[in-house]
Amino acid sequence: MLENQSAITQLEERISALNETATKENISVDQEVKQLKKNINAIKENKSQELSPWDRVKLARMASRITSLDYINNVFDDFMEFHGDRLYKDDLSIIGGIGLFQGKPVTIIGQQKGKSTSDNIRRNFGMPNPEGYRKALRLMKQAEKFNRPIINFVDTPGAYCGLGAEERGQGEAIARNLFEMAGLKVPMLSIIIGEGGSGGALALAVADEVWMLENSIYSILSPEGFASILWKDSSRAKEAAEVMKITANELKQLKIVDRIIKEPIGGVQENPNMVYKEIYDGIGKFLDKGLAINNEEMLNNRYERYRKFGLE
Repeated sequence: MLENQSAITQLEERISALNETATKENISVDQEVKQLKKNINAIKENKSQELSPWDRVKLARMASRITSLDYINNVFDDFMEFHGDRLYKDDLSIIGGIGLFQGKPVTIIGQQKGKSTSDNIRRNFGMPNPEGYRKALRLMKQAEKFNRPIINFVDTPGAYCGLGAEERGQGEAIARNLFEMAGLKVPMLSIIIGEGGSGGALALAVADEVWMLENSIYSILSPEGFASILWKDSSRAKEAAEVMKITANELKQLKIVDRIIKEPIGGVQENPNMVYKEIYDGIGKFLDKGLAINNEEMLNNRYERYRKFGLE
């Protein structure tokens, strides 16, 4: 990969030199630049295919990665956010509300990270407290009442494990979501857009279909946590990522996820519109299929989806 990066750097320097020459001598270098850019893209494409699980972990955690709110604002119309769990407080690490998709109302819920240090502190770095999961469940039950499909965006290192969260019933809140989502009588789609960490992610991912972005991850815990438990050494996180099977391709082969959303070279932030369009088109097809079947068939399909994990 270092050789690839060196080749890219050399080609980019060559393009800069050509552009300077063109400016000084008033000549056209468009064809040469076009060919060099093609060469760069070819190298990057090959580099993308060579990414290791740890490379994808780093991409999933990038501060510039597109967040749930970005998807909500670019895929749906007229989003109205709701607040609070009606028990304790409003958890800003989970956002949710009603939006329009192709003119039809849907409930949208997402785990939200911040885009700056102060915003991340306000959002608790995307790690929900129990009131966040209870807010999500309140909105899902409301969606069922009014027969609205549910779209979830998953992006969390894991549920917050602070003392207050445990005192307020973190484990129960997650377990309640798993239990209730299994029986909700509306179509549900969950899309893992960054980190899908442990039960904190699963609490929004018991759905009819689960999709993953190409450079997202989905695992029982972080590679650092895995390495700490297995080897008593968190510095072996890269090694842990290699054996955990946390990438989209690995989980698609295991049939844990149903679809992989391809990302541009370098990550979704390099060309978010490409990903927005694929998600938009995919949601349209998912809803057409989900709304065409009756509740009994939908619940049976959902049950079979998760039942088979322990059988195959």
